[in-house]
Amino acid sequence: MKKSNRCLRKVTAEYNPHHIIMKEYLIFLAQSHPAFRKAELESLADLHNIKADFSNHNEEHPFMIVQLQNDEEAYQLIDRAILSKSIYELWGHGNTMEELHTDVKKKVDQLKERYIDSSFKFENLTFQGGKKSREQQVAIFDQFRYLEFTGKIKLKNPDQVYTILEQYSLGANLQPLDTPDHIWFGRQVNISARSRGAVEKYDIKKRPYFGTTSFDAELSLFTCNMGQVKKSDLIYDPFVGTGSFLVTAAEFGGITIGSDIDFLTLKGKGPKRRLKSNFDYYKKPLQFTDVLCMDFTNNAFRSNLKFGSILCDPPYGVREGVKVCGSSDPRKEGREKVVIDGQLAFLRRDYIPPKKAYSLDLLLDDLLHFASERLDVGSRLCFWMPVANDEDIPTMIPQHEDFELIYELVQDFHKWSRRLLVYLKRDDDYKGITLTTEDREGVNNFRDRYFHKFSKLSMADKKNSNSSSGSV
Repeated sequence: MKKSNRCLRKVTAEYNPHHIIMKEYLIFLAQSHPAFRKAELESLADLHNIKADFSNHNEEHPFMIVQLQNDEEAYQLIDRAILSKSIYELWGHGNTMEELHTDVKKKVDQLKERYIDSSFKFENLTFQGGKKSREQQVAIFDQFRYLEFTGKIKLKNPDQVYTILEQYSLGANLQPLDTPDHIWFGRQVNISARSRGAVEKYDIKKRPYFGTTSFDAELSLFTCNMGQVKKSDLIYDPFVGTGSFLVTAAEFGGITIGSDIDFLTLKGKGPKRRLKSNFDYYKKPLQFTDVLCMDFTNNAFRSNLKFGSILCDPPYGVREGVKVCGSSDPRKEGREKVVIDGQLAFLRRDYIPPKKAYSLDLLLDDLLHFASERLDVGSRLCFWMPVANDEDIPTMIPQHEDFELIYELVQDFHKWSRRLLVYLKRDDDYKGITLTTEDREGVNNFRDRYFHKFSKLSMADKKNSNSSSGSV
């Protein structure tokens, strides 16, 4: 995706760190995953060292006013956003057109001066509003003649875009009412990665290689923002599968590496349908390091290798079993001593290590321990965890003394949900709680609940589930 520098050209001269005046900006929010929008904006603000207050965010509302220092902050804040559409320097707003124009006229002289000679165009965006004809739109635009811009009207790539944004309510017949509830007017500073087509670009079905467990493109991109993927950082996914998190991390400049215990998934379906094919398709081969066939709990990384972020969607045990290297049969212990043709079996190229079923809870504890050794202070670990939505299964969130759980975001599927857990690696002065499987009450036997359609299990079923080594 190409990024316009049109707005950045206008802000260099205006920024003066010794004389900071906060300005009002309007964010046009996407209506997808509204409960996640504030967390993404906070993460992006933190990524760019922007101090902003998003406390007035309303999940039911498509617009939000925020105070920022300048256009450069506004540009950066929204540039890679997935759950926001665009941001505008706010010139005025009101419940009616008359109120809007009154408000704009109070501020217009000081706002328009630096843009008076710039080429421009007007546009009209609505939320839940009916589509206006070209004649209706032009009639609205003509009401702003008092701005008296002297620059050329340029419909393609103008220097400035001035936008009238309207919010409508729906009537009893679910049709928009004739008049808007509120109207905003502003100068466009930037549109988001979402508005530039990132979600459609990474649509799973458009990739050369994907599978039944490939993660949704929109939430993959969102997870990368929550993980604060940075340009040239090494990004790791220990359950890489077909690489959804890696290709989206590459979009934001991350250098990616993954691993998976399933050799067949990594091998793919031929030279043109494997994980690297997705990177070749998106023309970002330099962002792809490699994928390794390994159990991350018995990893082959050098001891001092650090990652910028760790992002993943651990196996739930539904379509894929939760497994690690090893044998659940004690009679098969000591395989490392087996010799074939004078060579230790596990050193042969044709050696296939045994695998055993594992608990999702134990796997998540291992993940936190691994991340505590592989992430620097200030880096983030993000993973999705499934939870059954009934009273018998408490929400059990793993904790580690080196990490602060800063976000727990819930995507609800009625009888079950998955939660994005975002952890921040803290310094040595921080001592959080360590809450492992042994400390948490109950067992997150998600697999059993899923295949029982989340109906209540008998006590015998629960006992068997708790004692089964492959319960999740």
